[in-house]
Amino acid sequence: MNSDQLLKIVEQYSRKSEAGYGDIKVTRIADRKTMFVENIDEVGRTVMMTEYKVDGATYWAGFSTRSQTVYISLAA
Repeated sequence: MNSDQLLKIVEQYSRKSEAGYGDIKVTRIADRKTMFVENIDEVGRTVMMTEYKVDGATYWAGFSTRSQTVYISLAA
């Protein structure tokens, strides 16, 4: 997933228009997180987050190809 696709998902999430994610899951994690450790079957992998600004709010978001999940954290 490229950064433009991820930005569109963050925009949809922030505006509460959740349609259009397809097979991608979106999970909110704790605020101010810039990375997230995803544990599947007792194996942890780090998902690095990128900063996105949407309508004056700042979010950190990252995509896991392993679980097809976008993790979103509010920056402030």
